[in-house]
Amino acid sequence: MIARLDPPSRDATLPGLPPGPMIAFYGDDYTGSSAVMEVLSFAGVPTVLFLGTPTPERLARFGDMRAVGIAGVARSQSPAWMDEHLPPVFALLASLNAPVTHYKICSTFDSAPQVGSIGRAAELAEPILGGAWHPLVVGAPALARYQAFGTLFAGIAGTGYRLDRHPVMSRHPVTPMDEADVRVHLARQTALPIGLVDFVAMKDGSAEARLAAERAAGGRIIALDVLDEETLAEAGRLVWQHRGERLFAIGSQGVEYALVAHWRRAGLLGEVAATMLPPARSHIAVVSGSCSPITAGQIGHALERGFAGIRLDATRAVDEVAWRAEIGRGAAQALNALGEGLDPLIFTASGPDDPAVPALGEAVSAAGASVGTVNARIGDGLGRVLDQVVRSGGLTRAVISGGDTSGHAGMALGIYAVTAIAPIAPGAPLCRAYADDVHDGLEIAFKGGQMGAPDFFCAARGGATNH
Repeated sequence: MIARLDPPSRDATLPGLPPGPMIAFYGDDYTGSSAVMEVLSFAGVPTVLFLGTPTPERLARFGDMRAVGIAGVARSQSPAWMDEHLPPVFALLASLNAPVTHYKICSTFDSAPQVGSIGRAAELAEPILGGAWHPLVVGAPALARYQAFGTLFAGIAGTGYRLDRHPVMSRHPVTPMDEADVRVHLARQTALPIGLVDFVAMKDGSAEARLAAERAAGGRIIALDVLDEETLAEAGRLVWQHRGERLFAIGSQGVEYALVAHWRRAGLLGEVAATMLPPARSHIAVVSGSCSPITAGQIGHALERGFAGIRLDATRAVDEVAWRAEIGRGAAQALNALGEGLDPLIFTASGPDDPAVPALGEAVSAAGASVGTVNARIGDGLGRVLDQVVRSGGLTRAVISGGDTSGHAGMALGIYAVTAIAPIAPGAPLCRAYADDVHDGLEIAFKGGQMGAPDFFCAARGGATNH
């Protein structure tokens, strides 16, 4: 068993807020789900994240938590998959009777009608989770995500881009963004009427009137612009004060940032002391299925500082037998690297311009295989490599990079829940894993492709923050 490093102690009573779970959420990928947990946990709201639908026994184990989340893989799935898998999850979340239930999406709105459809998820959730309206909150200034007049912007290294001109999202290999207006983009996925409370109304005191007008006009999903801390807190106020008996919300972790900002402004939630990373570990292992240029920079930074780069040939994933052999080779090389005193970093691509990206597409096409099946196999394989390396190498800390990768790799590890220990970078906290085997107590971070500074992997090993 790994020596446990439990999350910081929190006051679970929160006297200014109603008793019991305040927020229930489902994340459409693992990294985004852990980001929600991060926002709430480090604001003083005890939160548990289940990696998949929990059993009643496991749910009862965390009965004192004020927020309960379920991490999923809907972002990489078809509407047909959602029709089968999401209603039971939504029913379980409804049974928690939280005032707000949140369908967590990526802060860059990763979605399309045929894959990761936010619109289809909303249609499935509405009859189960109810609510008189459904706030859509995507902006999160802490993540350099901003929304103005319904148009979403994201920053990289201090430069802001409209999402359809974003150097990453405009070239996303699965859901390239060609429309920055969230209303237009979402309308391609659902017939639910979509409205907007723009930032002018959010700042000049007319948000109440604007929200009422949008609802009177038939709006079911109503986007709330967020540009700064003022509009963030105002968005949180609108969500909390107009929640009714229950409310189904859609959005990034901006939903939680907004609620926390409002609760603090209203005196319902106090400030908490900063949480620092635990001591450095002598070695960690990293697996990455991300094609993001940000992750590519993090890989390059780590390799320059002594990590051992081990590339898996993702084209072999079109064949199960060949992929098993590739997994075995990667695990063996990673263990050899550990034996030489190095930190293994196992990856399938280094950025969108890596020849491995088009090579995989060509291999999938030539084999007549399903893209979804192959991507799931790659994520699962990375998880199996990490499983072998952690077990045989006796490691106590690891990182999984890539939103879609994290879901499948996390399931391969057999972890059933995590709680946040400390921040590494916004949206990618270090977590404490709960499992029924040797992985119980493992320190693990799920990092989205676009999250973190260049030194993320080094910071995860070394215990230094990179805020």
